[in-house]
Amino acid sequence: MSNSYGMTEAGPAFIVIPKEEAERRVGSVGRPLPPMEVRIVDDEGRELPAGQVGELLTRLPGRQREYYRDPEATAATWTEDGWLRSGDLAHLDEDGYLYLVGRKKDLIIRGGHNVYPTDVEHVLLEHPDVAEVAVVGVPHPVLGEDVAAFVVPREGAPVTADELRGHCAARLADYKRPRQVHFVGELPRNATGKVMKHLLRHPEAP
Repeated sequence: MSNSYGMTEAGPAFIVIPKEEAERRVGSVGRPLPPMEVRIVDDEGRELPAGQVGELLTRLPGRQREYYRDPEATAATWTEDGWLRSGDLAHLDEDGYLYLVGRKKDLIIRGGHNVYPTDVEHVLLEHPDVAEVAVVGVPHPVLGEDVAAFVVPREGAPVTADELRGHCAARLADYKRPRQVHFVGELPRNATGKVMKHLLRHPEAP
């Protein structure tokens, strides 16, 4: 089994990893299939070098795609020269292989530090009593945002919030550790199975 990447807005553009590279480049979704182009840019649109995280932009030659009868959404998603703003945070390695980090809108900025929810989720999922987890940023009066984890424990597991905080303390930098741990019966999902994190950010979510 290997990873690949695509978007409805990108049309027939895909990023795939050759099977012989899947084990060598764990976590990568591969390289773009020609004639697709990719760039990683910062918030000002400047291209970033290999290894640095930024927003993934993709482009195909030919007529630019657009949202039907929605010029405002089209202008927000595509640049004037045809680059598609994916909203995904990623980085490239020296050989042009792409690694996804998370969604730009999900990035947590805690006291000036960038926290990628996937980093925290991966650590929590290593705990044997955790079945599912979603990590989001919640408002904090001093730090701007804090890290909150919504955990679905395995059936009958006696796991506690302090136990999970200790699990994270041994594996994550202090600023990445979730200060809030909420146990839930299930995570809110849409019709395609994606977790609706915006519902978890609501003050009444816990």
